[in-house]
Amino acid sequence: MGKKWFASLLTVLFVLSLALVGCSSNSSSGGSAGKAEQELTYATTSKVVGLSPILTNDSVSSTVIEQIYETLFVRDNKGEIVPHLAESYENPDENTWVIKLKKDIKFHDGTPFNAESVKYTFDKLKDPKTAAPRASLLAPVSSIEVQDEHTVVLKTEKPYGPMLAALTHSNAAIVSPTADQKQDLMKDPVGTGPFTFSEKVNGDDIVLVKNKDYWQKPAKLEKLTFTVVPEVSTAISMLQTGKVQLIDGLAPELMPRLEKIKNVDIQKKDGTPVYYLAFNMEKAPMNDLKFRQAVSQAINREGYLKKLNGLGVYSNSFIGPEVFGHNESSDKGPKFDQAEAKKLVKDNGFDKKEIKILAANTSQYMNMAEVIQSQLKEAGINANIETIEWGTYLDVSKKGDFDITIAGWSNVTGDGSELLFPRLHSANIDATNLSRYKDAELDKLIDQSRSVVDQEQRKEILTKADEYVMTQLPVLPIYHGIASAAYDKSVKGFEMEPTGQWSLYGVYRE
Repeated sequence: MGKKWFASLLTVLFVLSLALVGCSSNSSSGGSAGKAEQELTYATTSKVVGLSPILTNDSVSSTVIEQIYETLFVRDNKGEIVPHLAESYENPDENTWVIKLKKDIKFHDGTPFNAESVKYTFDKLKDPKTAAPRASLLAPVSSIEVQDEHTVVLKTEKPYGPMLAALTHSNAAIVSPTADQKQDLMKDPVGTGPFTFSEKVNGDDIVLVKNKDYWQKPAKLEKLTFTVVPEVSTAISMLQTGKVQLIDGLAPELMPRLEKIKNVDIQKKDGTPVYYLAFNMEKAPMNDLKFRQAVSQAINREGYLKKLNGLGVYSNSFIGPEVFGHNESSDKGPKFDQAEAKKLVKDNGFDKKEIKILAANTSQYMNMAEVIQSQLKEAGINANIETIEWGTYLDVSKKGDFDITIAGWSNVTGDGSELLFPRLHSANIDATNLSRYKDAELDKLIDQSRSVVDQEQRKEILTKADEYVMTQLPVLPIYHGIASAAYDKSVKGFEMEPTGQWSLYGVYRE
């Protein structure tokens, strides 16, 4: 019995030692003590539409695109525009931009990054046959010339004030000409960025890996997974248990739950996005200013902000506080007045109409739609909500198949012209002008804001245009966004941009 007992004891001790080794080599974040596994999983509620910067224009796709592709210029932490793939630039005259490019950079497929690749990308972005959703970024550019291997010259017919801001936009990121001619970049992207496309798994999940040949120091993270989790509450549970390490675009009603999770950090930053109602100006009664005034006065926007748990900012202007062109003293928009809204509805027979509110199936848009529907009902306006999947919403909203739609604009450039031009200029009907608004006076102001180089003069024009929008009301801003994210405490170096976008280049796990 003594020998058997001793042998059993040795067995138990051996098993315990293995268990202890296992415990010491695995942290709660899935890595080793002192050196966590350099992988990160991000959860999104919507599928990526595609992975070509030229052919997409939605925030879900941009989140992945920004890890793969790069732009000539970027905004730094102070909001200043600085060269990135570009080395420098100069303006020999108001209509000419000579851009010097950095050397010795290659795309993921080995194709050299040079002036030819910039010309190829911009020509394709501008080509009407491409039908690029953000072709407007380079609409004022009349020619793109290759001066030498590392110098590209952009010419405009008249001065283009937001040129550098436009070149910071993720939809102006440079693609590999070789890859674009050989494969579908929507499914198999090739850029110059710190991460390369690896595979698509489970139908919708996207896997990226570190670009070991990146022109700067390689990223610290080895692998990124962008996983689709349709239910936000499920994504939070996965964050809590460590199955995912990052979520963003936090839902206000779930903030109290997130704030109680011990292994999670929350980041908020005053942002550039605006969330608003777009009235279909080609349909009655939306094309009646009195109807738009009734809707605007029926909605308690300041009251709605209280439901956002610190994730929204009120401003009675379309151009938000963090966007160039905003004027704090400007307040031309309608105020909440339920009694006046009821009177307008009754006097004009708007209570006899049924209105369709179109909303994408994100919790943020659906919650907004439900609150607005309820407040419109109080004013006597009957509204039905139609919710559809994000990718489908992008197509349907462009075609104008709605009366009113819940819309958002991240305003990646942080410039008021790049809000007003895509969203309200008549040139962008059937594209990004969801209101299908056509107004010669506003078109003129927007064009002026884009054709003036003096920035103070541009700001004055943008303020005037913004005030005009808030009196004509083709759109009604509900609130301006606070960029937000929640992430596992093992994630270090994460920093959001005011646009709500982020790069994982400098991020690591510990």
